[in-house]
Amino acid sequence: MTVRIGVEEEFHVVEVGTGLLVPRAAAVLEGLPDQTFTTELQQSTVESNSGVHASLDGLYSDVLGTRRRLDTAAGAHGLAVVAAGTVPLARTGDIRPTEDDRYRHMVDEYRMIADEQLICGTHVHVDVPDRDLAVRVMCEVSPWLHVLLALSASSPFWEGADTGYASWRTMLWQRWPTAGPPGCFTDAAEYDAAVRCLVDSGVISDAGMIYYDIRPSAHQPTLELRICDACPRAETVVLIAALFRALVTEARERIAAGDAPACAGRHEWLRAAAWRAARSGLEGNLIDPGTRHEAPAAEVVHSLLRRVGPALEAAGDRHTVRDLAERALATGSAAHRMRRTAAEEGLQACTGMTIAETRGEDHPRPRPVTAGPDRRIAPPERFAAPTHGVQRPAWAAGL
Repeated sequence: MTVRIGVEEEFHVVEVGTGLLVPRAAAVLEGLPDQTFTTELQQSTVESNSGVHASLDGLYSDVLGTRRRLDTAAGAHGLAVVAAGTVPLARTGDIRPTEDDRYRHMVDEYRMIADEQLICGTHVHVDVPDRDLAVRVMCEVSPWLHVLLALSASSPFWEGADTGYASWRTMLWQRWPTAGPPGCFTDAAEYDAAVRCLVDSGVISDAGMIYYDIRPSAHQPTLELRICDACPRAETVVLIAALFRALVTEARERIAAGDAPACAGRHEWLRAAAWRAARSGLEGNLIDPGTRHEAPAAEVVHSLLRRVGPALEAAGDRHTVRDLAERALATGSAAHRMRRTAAEEGLQACTGMTIAETRGEDHPRPRPVTAGPDRRIAPPERFAAPTHGVQRPAWAAGL
């Protein structure tokens, strides 16, 4: 039986004419169903929650449909939504927090960290009904999560300036006291005790503020990926979801077979790998989990594909995922596309490009980052629309 997946996507709200981030999430959410769309900490952000899917076709169709509904709702107010880690044109002083007691406490407690939470991510949920197993899988898949971050990198700009990073969102996100790579735990009881200790310390107010790169959901029998930027292209969301599902599946099989070694402790290495991915995206080196040395991003992505190949094959995803991965390597990260458009046409055009990609519109692709006789990329396989309804989950945890 194929393991089911679902995603949460966060979107920036911008003015169509200026490309400027604006605190008008409430206007976009008017009339949209609460079970699918919701608010976030800042009034410039809206969140969507997909249904639960066994197939990539169903997930892709769902994500596209959700984005179109948001785009229509935003367009009625002269606004647009952008799926990216950050938008180029934003001013922190112009954005207000959402009126909510929990959010108000977070703003008072964390001050500038909360004030500058003008970032958006993609979260992927994979079914893992056994919570003890979910905690063990969390440790097993952590060394590969920075590769998924590199594939998603879409936040090179901050308040009109080029940060030099492919994912500046990662740098902003890791300032929270419970962000970054998780520790390793023997079972759910040990993990839950660690969470209670953090809450009891007063540093965080509830379990929802555990912002690890990966975590067992507090409300659903799922394992949740949280390291990735929001992705302008829906295809990238599908690619990351498929790879994460395959990583979880492969880890579960190794644990069941007794082939998963005990964790030797690697928090500092995982954090360094995430920094490298945030700095370089797909346009530089990543850290190879096998050697813990730098290697070209394409080599590390191909290593991941080889590792999870059997799991992708079993799910019927192998050809689709390979095509999408090769396309991503050929065209570069969203951060690369954003920088190129900004350099040639300006920051407003860069925002326009990400609006178009979020809508699912074709946009002229930048020249490939690398070229060579072995880089002949076939178009990605077409995704078919689902022929049946989908089950809506309740995993809108947000901040």
